Amino acid sequence: MLHLIKLSVGPKDVGQLRAIQARRAMAEPPLRHQTRMMPKRAAEILEGGSIFWVVAGFVQVRQRIVDITEETWDDGSRCAGLVLDPELIPVAARPVKPFQGWRYLAPDVAPPDVLAGAEGEGAEAMPERLRAELRALGLL
Repeated sequence: MLHLIKLSVGPKDVGQLRAIQARRAMAEPPLRHQTRMMPKRAAEILEGGSIFWVVAGFVQVRQRIVDITEETWDDGSRCAGLVLDPELIPVAARPVKPFQGWRYLAPDVAPPDVLAGAEGEGAEAMPERLRAELRALGLL
């Protein structure tokens, strides 16, 4: 199994990412993210891999990748379509420096899931909005 990590360009928080994806899923199902490069290791990704989204400088959520298809953009150029499970799964946030495109992410270095409904400790117990403000101030 192998994962991808990608910057989420535009959304300022996970809520905005969720809203954008919900609109996209309604307009053109199934939910997918188009990217210029086709992953050469697609078979490994499809063995249970996810895309980890970097939002506002921190990896914060992941989505399971259910398929990878060859698609075309409006101008006719080829691209890859990452078909995504609509569920955004929170992960232990950590800072990530900006990069272009996507990168492979090995499972042993991927951030762990934050269990829904579990009693959090420290910063993970805080509401997301407060954590985002503290991160912006450089305090988390």
